[in-house]
Formats: sequence, C-alpha cells, structure tokens
Amino acid sequence: MIAETKKSAEQKMDKTIEALKVDLGKVRTGRAHTGILDHVMVDYYGTMMPINQVANVTLTDARTISVQPWEKKMVGAVEKAIRDSDLGLNPATQGDLIRVPMPALTEERRRDLIKVVRTEGENAKVAVRNVRRDANSHLKDALKAKTVSEDEEKRAQDDIQKLTDRHIIEIDRMIAEKEKDLMAV
Repeated sequence: MIAETKKSAEQKMDKTIEALKVDLGKVRTGRAHTGILDHVMVDYYGTMMPINQVANVTLTDARTISVQPWEKKMVGAVEKAIRDSDLGLNPATQGDLIRVPMPALTEERRRDLIKVVRTEGENAKVAVRNVRRDANSHLKDALKAKTVSEDEEKRAQDDIQKLTDRHIIEIDRMIAEKEKDLMAV
C-alpha cells in the first residue's frame, strides 16, 4: 500500500517535470531550434498535418531555420502556415527552400517571456504539491483503516516530502536555466 502510493506520487511528479520541459521548449529564446515549428500545422491536400511530416526542418545557423518541403507544390502552403502561426515569424522562400530567420528579442519581450516561464514553474510546483497532498491523504486514510501503523505512515509522509523537495528543486533549476537562456543575447 505505502510503496504503491509512493510510486504513484513519484510517477505523477515526474510527469509534471516532463510537461514543464515541453512547455519551456515552446518559449522562444533568441536562438533558433527546430522544435519551435513542431505545433505549426500545414494544409496537406485537405488534411492538417504537422510541418515536420511534410517537410525537412533543419537549422541553418543559430538564428535561422530551414524548411524544405518534400513536394514542390507544398512550398506556398508551408510558408503560409509558418507566417500565419502565432510565433511572429517571417519566412522567406528561395526556390524550394524556406528560410525562417529568428527575430531578435527586445528587452521588454525577454522580460515578458521570463514572467511566462516563472508562471509555468509555479504551476508545475503547485501540481507537485497537489500530488503530495493526495499521497498524504491516501496515507491518512490507510492509517484510519488501520492497514498501516502510525510509524509507517509517518515514515512514508517523510519520504513523500523528500520526493516533493527533490522535484521542486528540479523545477527551480529548469526555470533558472531557461531565464539564463532568455537573457543571453
């Protein structure tokens, strides 16, 4: 019972960390990375498809992404999809290659993005703490049902607290790293 509760709590906390990694990956720094275009959808003969399923997405340099559609006919549709996305990018087509330069971030925009990053971090911490609360209430229920002793319940709560602390520290580290990335010019 106790091992099950701890394992469940750890898995949920790990999922929170993974979700935060994905969310932070979507926050754009001044540098280009191919993941920025992952959620851009292209109209591929009437079906909406992710850009990486209709084109080759690579980095030309630190500030430019190259997108090469697999079919010449798709160049216009891919360029339009990138331009219409909420990313504020302005692609330029050269033959069948689309270059997507990353605009430099203004100081104000960087500060806004840092606020977004901190909010994401706080949300992740709240999620981890909610997992801790649920796990502790399971332990209290087990104690009331007399399926575990008070000592076992106390020890398990301490373990769950250590687990929570470890995950909170990891979240803080990820946020600090992302903030450093955002402030790097």
